[in-house]
Amino acid sequence: MQKKTQKQEEMQRLIARLNEASDAYYNGRGELMTDYEWDALFDQLKQLEEETGEVLPDSPTHKVSEDAIPGQKERHEYPALSLAKTKKEEDLVKWAEGRPIWISWKLDGLTLVATYDNGRLTRVLTRGGGDIGTNITHLAGAISGIPGTIKEKGHLVIRGEAVISYADFEQFLMESDEEYANPRNLASGSLSLKDPEEVKKRKIRWIPFTLVHTENDLTSWGARMDFLQDLGFKPVERELIQHPDEASVADAIARWTEKVTGISAGNPEKRSGTRTNPYPVDGLVITYDDTRYAATGSVTGHHATRAGYAFKWQDESADSVLDHIEWSCAVSTITPVAVFKPVELEGTTVQRASLCNISECERLGIGGPGTELSVIKANKIIPKVIRVIRMEGALEIPKACPVCGAQTEIRVNEVSETKTLHCTNPDCAAKQLKKFTRFVSKTGMDIDGISEQTLARFINAGWVREYADLYHLPEHREEIVQMEGFGEKSMRNLADALEKSRQAEPNRLLFSLSIPLCGQEVAKLLLTRYSLPELIRTARETDNAEVFSMIDGIGPEKSASLVRWMQEETNASGLDNLMKELTFKEEDLADPNDPASAAGKAAREAAAGRCAGLTFVVTGDVHHYKNRNELKAYIESQGGKVTSAVSGSTSFLINNDVTSTSGKNQKAKKLGIPIISEDEFLEKFV
Repeated sequence: MQKKTQKQEEMQRLIARLNEASDAYYNGRGELMTDYEWDALFDQLKQLEEETGEVLPDSPTHKVSEDAIPGQKERHEYPALSLAKTKKEEDLVKWAEGRPIWISWKLDGLTLVATYDNGRLTRVLTRGGGDIGTNITHLAGAISGIPGTIKEKGHLVIRGEAVISYADFEQFLMESDEEYANPRNLASGSLSLKDPEEVKKRKIRWIPFTLVHTENDLTSWGARMDFLQDLGFKPVERELIQHPDEASVADAIARWTEKVTGISAGNPEKRSGTRTNPYPVDGLVITYDDTRYAATGSVTGHHATRAGYAFKWQDESADSVLDHIEWSCAVSTITPVAVFKPVELEGTTVQRASLCNISECERLGIGGPGTELSVIKANKIIPKVIRVIRMEGALEIPKACPVCGAQTEIRVNEVSETKTLHCTNPDCAAKQLKKFTRFVSKTGMDIDGISEQTLARFINAGWVREYADLYHLPEHREEIVQMEGFGEKSMRNLADALEKSRQAEPNRLLFSLSIPLCGQEVAKLLLTRYSLPELIRTARETDNAEVFSMIDGIGPEKSASLVRWMQEETNASGLDNLMKELTFKEEDLADPNDPASAAGKAAREAAAGRCAGLTFVVTGDVHHYKNRNELKAYIESQGGKVTSAVSGSTSFLINNDVTSTSGKNQKAKKLGIPIISEDEFLEKFV
């Protein structure tokens, strides 16, 4: 009896820890433990429940975590039950029973259920506790992948995952003052916001993973996914295993694992070099193709026994010794990075792992050099310190910024109570990361091979303080090739990309300088009236801040911003240094007012184009063009203008969801501005 009581106390302790961590994880607050730690405690709890034959109230083994997203709570038409999980391939084979199954990603986001009636979106609910979720239909237009209208007129219920790609997550952290542990945490926190425009900035995408209900006679899960795809949705990536046995299931898991790691499971020395899945995943899911058979399963706790089975990778861990803590500066924070003796994990050599913030260091018990620690690659991708084996010395938090030397300060988030380190110098080069990122971007100088993370490392090393410094990076070749993720080939590619970008296009250069209010459209307008040298000279020498305001589409505010930027001493010096690194085609520097020049010819062609004199606003997804930028480029090439907001001067609002009740549609209707679809635009202007 005493033993059982001790086990009950241990179960209660585990339940409290797991539920506290889940609450933080699912509701956009700071991460309290890694997935690795959570899984280990969860397995301990399951083992104790099996030994005692007892499941205590609130046990996460029989409970779906509820979301704390504010809003109206509504009951699901079909309960959003969870899946049983395993880390053993043989369990998947046994579950399949030899029947055809589909394998797909277990996306690591927030489950949303979308309902359509008579071709229109009628409701979007969060998963919530499985039976009841939060109505967030008002945010649907801010989430990519949830169309407002579809061609199918019946009643559809679709379950999918709201996710943020790793690339978009990193960019958000670089450009904001907010702290989130991972993309899933950011997605959850974003759906708590009230303003759709703020949610849109987070770049959330909804990926359907099952069609829960349709009035069509579709009894194949694969056919249902194809049906969704035909309706314009972009369902989860999937693969059919016709005859699931040990060999076929193992082969499939190996292929899908390689998509995450870029490493061949059968041959760790062979690297594909690319991860083909951009979104965070925490495993795989297998599903019966026969949906009628899948529906015959029972419900155990909150698991539907035949609805699907989740597979989670076994995390490979390795022990190492801390060499030092590197404090890496970004736009808003100075982040601690553990640098330790190299270890082999998942077929790669790992010697660095972000520690996120000071709170995470304190939670783990990170000390000084010599501290013994254990490391994994979370979800096969991200190096992560999971525990400290033995602490040596104390963590030293720098009092001076490692980039500029200014004083640092510790700030505490009011909501999550997370401690982060910040540089107090507003002009610190690390805080200009967003500007350097724009400079090297595709729409800027198009310097391939320099990501935001790489830029941050170059800035932290002291090699990049102004734009011209980028062209001197090859001088640091010896140090760069020793950096993790770099080598001789990467260095050659970087040098080639820098050399290629020296042949500059004036409009790209002007946009890449991050001059306030000087976007791509403004840069093009300015260079239709001035050559680049003349524009620079005029802006520097004038005492009239509105000198460029007479150009249609510029106005006094944008003119003053350009003049102010050009006359600021640091900017002027930096631009002069940059211009020494660049070359231009003779025709690109010619007077655009000269009819014989290439710029003059382009201006005449645009003035005579099919969109000449018209102003467009483009919103929502496009289907015929690759993206909205391509559509915008066409309009501008035909003499039209594209603005971001609907106003009295707007000629047309382009929106494939012409019946949408979005803010832009409502304003266009109020002002009497025609709302046209992309198809109608093609008929009128192409």
